[in-house]
Amino acid sequence: MVRHGQLIGIGKDAIAQYKSLHADAWPGVLAKISDCNIRNYSIFLKEPENLLFAYFEYVGDDFTADMAKMAADPETQRWWSVCEPLQRPLETRADGEWWAEMTEVFHHD
Repeated sequence: MVRHGQLIGIGKDAIAQYKSLHADAWPGVLAKISDCNIRNYSIFLKEPENLLFAYFEYVGDDFTADMAKMAADPETQRWWSVCEPLQRPLETRADGEWWAEMTEVFHHD
């Protein structure tokens, strides 16, 4: 299992819509997340900075292939087309990233 932390901004005027979408996330999207070996997925909001922090655990063997499978899913593509306009990617993110991947510096069970 590999823990992931990711960060992205969100427009202040988009927060209510983003919360509403995630309060009633589409079942097909949730199923695809599980199908792609992601567990314990959470998104946190930090205001007034308007940052979203995502945490999840990847339990598969090929993260790149699973993320490609997720990206190819039509239901997930539709979900992203609704969510992505609300998000504000960080200028410092790596090439090819939407959510900026973070480095784990400490963990304790």
